[in-house]
Amino acid sequence: MTTVDYPPGALVTARGRDWLVLPGSPEHTLLVRPLGGHEQETTVLLPGVDQFSAATFAPPTVDDRGDASRARLLRDALRLSFTAGAGPFRSFARLAVTPRNYQLVPLMMAANQDVTRLLIADGVGIGKTVEAGLIAAELLATGEAQRLAVLCSPQLAPQWQSELRHKFGIDAQLLLPSTVNRLSRSVPFGSNVYEHHRYLVISTDFIKQKSRRDEFGVHCPELVIVDEAHTCVAPASAAANSQAHLRYALLRRLADDRARHLVLLTATPHSGDDAAWQALIGLLDDRLGALPADLSGRDREDDRKLLARFMIQRQRADIREYLAGEFREDTPFPERETTEAAYKLTAGYRQLFDDVMDYVREQVADPSLSAVRQRVRWWSAIALLRCLASSPAAAEQTLLNRSAVAAIDNTDGTGAVDSYAEPRVLDTDLDDAAEAEDVAVGADTTDPDEPDSRARKRLRELAAQAAALKGPRTDAKLKRLIPLLKDLLAQGYHPIVFCRYIPTADYLAEHLTAALAKVEGLRIDAVTGTLPPEDREARVDALSAHDGPRLLIATDCLSEGINLQDGFTAVVHYDLAWNPTRHEQREGRVDRFGQQARTVRTVTYYGEDNGIDGIVLQVLIRRHENIKRSIGVSVPIPVDSTTVMKAIWESLLLRGRQAEQLTLDFAAATSASLAEQVEVQWTNAAEREKASRSRFRQAGLKPDTVVDALAEVRRALGGPADIETFTRTALSLLGAAVTDTADGFTATVDALPAAVRDQLPLPRDGRLHFHRSLPVPTGHAVLTRTDPTVDALSRYVLDAALDARLDAAARPARRAGVMRTAGVDKVTTLLMVRYRLEITLAGAAGTVTEVAEDARFLAFTATGDELSWLPPDRVDALLTLSPSGNVDDALARAQLGRALGRLPALAEYLGGTGAEAAADLVAGHQAVRSATKAAGRAPAVRFLPPADVLGVYVYLPAGGAR
Repeated sequence: MTTVDYPPGALVTARGRDWLVLPGSPEHTLLVRPLGGHEQETTVLLPGVDQFSAATFAPPTVDDRGDASRARLLRDALRLSFTAGAGPFRSFARLAVTPRNYQLVPLMMAANQDVTRLLIADGVGIGKTVEAGLIAAELLATGEAQRLAVLCSPQLAPQWQSELRHKFGIDAQLLLPSTVNRLSRSVPFGSNVYEHHRYLVISTDFIKQKSRRDEFGVHCPELVIVDEAHTCVAPASAAANSQAHLRYALLRRLADDRARHLVLLTATPHSGDDAAWQALIGLLDDRLGALPADLSGRDREDDRKLLARFMIQRQRADIREYLAGEFREDTPFPERETTEAAYKLTAGYRQLFDDVMDYVREQVADPSLSAVRQRVRWWSAIALLRCLASSPAAAEQTLLNRSAVAAIDNTDGTGAVDSYAEPRVLDTDLDDAAEAEDVAVGADTTDPDEPDSRARKRLRELAAQAAALKGPRTDAKLKRLIPLLKDLLAQGYHPIVFCRYIPTADYLAEHLTAALAKVEGLRIDAVTGTLPPEDREARVDALSAHDGPRLLIATDCLSEGINLQDGFTAVVHYDLAWNPTRHEQREGRVDRFGQQARTVRTVTYYGEDNGIDGIVLQVLIRRHENIKRSIGVSVPIPVDSTTVMKAIWESLLLRGRQAEQLTLDFAAATSASLAEQVEVQWTNAAEREKASRSRFRQAGLKPDTVVDALAEVRRALGGPADIETFTRTALSLLGAAVTDTADGFTATVDALPAAVRDQLPLPRDGRLHFHRSLPVPTGHAVLTRTDPTVDALSRYVLDAALDARLDAAARPARRAGVMRTAGVDKVTTLLMVRYRLEITLAGAAGTVTEVAEDARFLAFTATGDELSWLPPDRVDALLTLSPSGNVDDALARAQLGRALGRLPALAEYLGGTGAEAAADLVAGHQAVRSATKAAGRAPAVRFLPPADVLGVYVYLPAGGAR
């Protein structure tokens, strides 16, 4: 026979197992995948080298009979082993996450684009990672994309890897400075790391450098997801060699390939800089980059419609409104209770403030300095005042440290000084990739060749003055925090205290550990930028797992990326951020999708009389909160926040010494014209944002059909309870001792058959550890269908059941069974049937043809030779029945033999149900895509006969067969 005799969907036997022939076989070869196996096992059979022949799939026999538990085990193994399942979305069989209805909307948008180009701008905590993962899983499952790259900060890379692996079954490798050598060594000669490893999570800052960017641009995967995409566009004022400009150059190159799928994620798409916003959306389509920032008005309706094809932006209020509507789906978003707390300086701290103010005014007013040196001193003075408001520890270190700004070459001009200092002092750069974000700039701007200068002696004196104020007796800010935290802990909250600087976090960790020592069971830990990303995550996970009260002290290295909702329920802003968006990011780490607490508490903590906190609070934080309450969405300050903050501090430094002159009134702190400019532009931006929500929240997309399709897949494939039952039962029947744990169970492996041990990823301690939910320790398994251990076990059980050559002890599942039950009133036969469907879908990169496997359970009763087929709801009920009595062997063999004898006559009917499965798939595909008001690209689906009867099970009435 030639390879032509084996069309796609045919079964062949080779190398001791059965294979499914796939479309696209190279000439004179067969492209095959093990029956029921993974894509990774796809291989090529060579005539003359591999001995293969047509496979015949034999029906069960009377000797395949087992009890109800072993029959149910085969059913569950079949459900769990499907990775190329049919259905309107091919990826649903591979999902280990249950998305909320609203998280399916971006997937619907992607399904109606020839090339996926989306900006997912949902608010903090709504679930953008899940939404992007759904899109990626679908594009990979349909063959629209073969490879995937996620670009993110190195801190977020391990989290992305975990999410893709555990929720979507995508096993991605990390490409970071610390892993590149190891990955490169695994690449065969003639290939490269980007093509050899199909799925990669890559540090954006690692790959943006020109030497790597060019190679990556040539070999970049067909699908790219960009996390925190707002950090990849630079404001107009940024230097040409800035980090954001380099990232944008990378993305621009990738986006220029119009066949590349590109998904951008950000909770802050518009930072207030119109040029940066236009550059961001221009990555999706060149027409978008030419749109004006203001799309309001009737004449811009077509422009709004165009942007709405590429963008979705929803906030918490939109999701609540959506779920409270026709879907009536519960959502775990908590209520946020926001409060403020204030303290007043002690006399000693007031004196330090006044002395420092005298010093910095003297420094910035020196007329003998060049413009650059004046700028250096000005920035160092603002940094010092900020540290002074943070803690005596931060003030002391800043006073003693050489100013990093002072190291800038005098010939580079004031622009270079501003570019370096602005993001570090004013929080204008919200890029979490900056490792030194929580490090103080330093205050010493004196000539390093003059170690005993008067200014340096004064700095040392002020540092000693700050050091003497450490502790709750002399630091009112710390003192007032202690009862505030005690109150939160007493109410059952688990707080995170956010600080701006590392010395402040360390200072709080030391003093709060002592002050809260009597709080029973309290555990305290601190996380700062001094720790590498993996250690930060490990500390957070360990503290979150603590059963009692817990308190985390952290700098802004945790305000983006790392999810904190599993372990914490309150946020205290010990240091005010000088950008309102940073406050939102901090709170969004806790107040987000998946938070189990009904209420999250946030506390804005500030000094009433230090002036610095008062100005920031009144000018930025409160105005931002007022606008957010008004329209339900966070709107960044539209005026360059650097301009605003510079004006504030210039006014502050030029005013008198008296502390009472540091007013909270914005108009008195800055010029009236600037105040008016901010007020008007911020209000106008808020109104535009409010108007645009009706368009970009995509409220017209109703994913009810998608939800129904997903529910049908879940019903067919099984849920978490089914997975746990299967895993426990399979291991027990294979000889493993199973022991319950707090969140799952463990199983010994020494008694398992060798064939099973060879397929399972065995841990060092000789025990398999299973958990019901993430996170799990390295080497442990989570009870989801995409977990490698669960997957390997289900495939072994299925393969073993179909291999009659195996010893009975190595075959825990059975293809046939007879049981007596009160759930039927006449003899009922249940068939487990597998179908192969050829699916052809026209994609942007060409027509994609794949073979999917589907399964159905069919049941009938018989009156003589006349069969009555049961409706689906009654078939589903059969799967849950339990035996109510024993069946003697002779009766069981007779009943099972009668059912098996009917199979040849059922071939035509089963072929018809296969054709129905193909038609249902087409209808389902069209239904979910018509929900977006477009027919979409309907697939051509063909049933590939014959249908395989995997199992035959007979149910006898409790009172005797009739």
